[in-house]
Amino acid sequence: MPSDAEILIVDDHQGTLYALESALAPLGYPLGRATTGDAALKQVLRGRVGLLLLDLRAPGADGLDVVRYLRRLEQTQHIPVVLLTGFGADQDLATAAFALGVADLITKPVDPWALRTKVRYLYDTHRHRLALEAEIRELRALVKDPGAGDPADTDPAPTLRVPLQRDPGAPAPAHEAT
Repeated sequence: MPSDAEILIVDDHQGTLYALESALAPLGYPLGRATTGDAALKQVLRGRVGLLLLDLRAPGADGLDVVRYLRRLEQTQHIPVVLLTGFGADQDLATAAFALGVADLITKPVDPWALRTKVRYLYDTHRHRLALEAEIRELRALVKDPGAGDPADTDPAPTLRVPLQRDPGAPAPAHEAT
């Protein structure tokens, strides 16, 4: 995820888009908008989205269809998705959404404080997770090709291992006591 990855807000009502943008603006994260599920998919596939706030009943591909598609692709399967619904709590909908890996299901109207807290946590956690994955890839590359690092960092002397020293006055561990 690029450092300027946006939070993509998807809703077909301009008033809802404006309200969600206003609620999230204090976080200072880049925000994007789309009015259909298809437009949201196009933006996500460009690789600049770090979190998706998605209306369940978006025109075109609905929210669950968008999530199903995103979860099938390696590049998008871990993007956090928060589904928004104006139709109240529905156990079947919640079960289907969470089975797809949706981070949360929020009913409209949205509490701005709760939304900001959830979005901050999900966005920052996703960003940290991607940074750790990049670091793991770098470390694996170094392990596969130890000469790939900085030549000044290589030490021609072998590393010596010093056995762990135990306090002579301390009792021996049970496996050494016999």
